[in-house]
Amino acid sequence: MISIPVEDLIEKTGSLFKLVVLASQRTVELNDGSDPRIENTKNKKTAAIALHEIAEGKVDFTLE
Repeated sequence: MISIPVEDLIEKTGSLFKLVVLASQRTVELNDGSDPRIENTKNKKTAAIALHEIAEGKVDFTLE
C-alpha cells in the first residue's frame, strides 16, 4: 500500500480539520455500502480508501 503524505492531503482540503471531517464522512459512506471511487481496494480499510480517494481528487466537498 502506498502511503500518502498528510501535507498533500491538507493541501487538497485546506486544513487538517477539514481533512479529518471529510475523511470521516467518506468513511461512514463507505461503511454504509457506497462504492469505492478508486481501483484496487482489496485488503484496504475504509478509512484508507477514503484518504486515497481524497488524494486522487475523487471526493467532492463544499465549504460552508
